[in-house]
Amino acid sequence: MLPLVMLDIRYYSADRESPFADWLDGLDVMAAAKVTTAVARLSLGNLSNVKSVGEGVLETKIDFGPGYRIYFGRDGDTLVILLCGGTKKRQRSDIARATVYWRDYKQNKKRRSGLSNG
Repeated sequence: MLPLVMLDIRYYSADRESPFADWLDGLDVMAAAKVTTAVARLSLGNLSNVKSVGEGVLETKIDFGPGYRIYFGRDGDTLVILLCGGTKKRQRSDIARATVYWRDYKQNKKRRSGLSNG
């Protein structure tokens, strides 16, 4: 049996705003519960429904309602950064937004690590 690897789930934020949290807050109760369950599965290391959408951004689909999607990036082996969420209808623009957020996250991380080394 493979050992269970717990993943640390964090929200991407820019200027103290979290696009993922804002999106989640706008969902109805049932949809929010489905998304929360999907995030919990990610935290348990269940990446079976995950695919790459380019530039390090990953997508997991939720088979409910309009086809909800969660976009995230992996920072190392155990850290997941939730970037944003969306639906099948807006998939192209959601992926573009997630890609911008992921680039920003990596750039800020690089800048912070440079400050701590100097």
